[in-house]
Amino acid sequence: MTAQLIDGKIIAEAVRREAAEETAKLKAQTGQAPTLAVVLVGDNPASQSYVTSKGRACEEAGMGSITHRLPATATQAEVEELVRALNADPAVNGILVQLPLPKGLDEEAVLNLISLNKDVDGFHPMNIGQLVMKGRTPQFIPCTPAGCIEMLVRSGIEIAGKDAVVVGRSNIVGVPVAALLQNADATVTTCHSKTKDLPAKVRNADIVVAAIGRPEYVRGEWLKPGCAVIDVGINRIPDATKKSGARLVGDVAFAEAVEVAGYITPVPGGVGLMTVAMLLTNTVRAFKLQHGIA
Repeated sequence: MTAQLIDGKIIAEAVRREAAEETAKLKAQTGQAPTLAVVLVGDNPASQSYVTSKGRACEEAGMGSITHRLPATATQAEVEELVRALNADPAVNGILVQLPLPKGLDEEAVLNLISLNKDVDGFHPMNIGQLVMKGRTPQFIPCTPAGCIEMLVRSGIEIAGKDAVVVGRSNIVGVPVAALLQNADATVTTCHSKTKDLPAKVRNADIVVAAIGRPEYVRGEWLKPGCAVIDVGINRIPDATKKSGARLVGDVAFAEAVEVAGYITPVPGGVGLMTVAMLLTNTVRAFKLQHGIA
């Protein structure tokens, strides 16, 4: 058996196209476009790259994009003052503070300041709290976890009634994606570095979401034949055959897993592309909420 690839490029392009179509309708209806403001503090190269890609995606979808750059020396008060100003700006529909912030800044305090109806990253404690509570609906769902579920749904993979294992328990991916799977009526087991007999637990899963941040950690022999594998990991490992001297791999040993799984996301070309696409979806949603549009 060779697994069917869940192509993040194709699915992300479809989501982005839908966001662009919705944006065009909203502009025709209101004369305004959904607008995302990104706060970038410091000069982390990866963060700069992410922010650039988000801005480009917004522009390609016809949305507004604003980037506020602060030096690494910015104080907590300066960052919080900027967030408050963006909260009060009616032209800004979504606010994203690029993480990680430089050392010495309180990330939690900054994220808590973002208005609930502009929290397009979905990390406000109220949004996360509603996500994990039965019968509640958060204003926004974190983009990467939302992208994982979108890939399953658009690939025709049944979630309800299935056994799912999430490997990793971070607040950014593990916790929210486990909640989303449970909300979709899967039976979910969250595993981590302290889990006993992890391979046996993974082997029972119809759906595996790997988000533990360790290169090729989940082995092919751990997998249940025919399962669906969503690999969230992006890890750089040495590779002398590459011009850069390194290559990107996921948290799953892809060459092994592709021979066992029924469906699998590649790295690169998988979940990573969905994050920005779902951010566009959330920004459109924020605009509609703020303008009272159903």
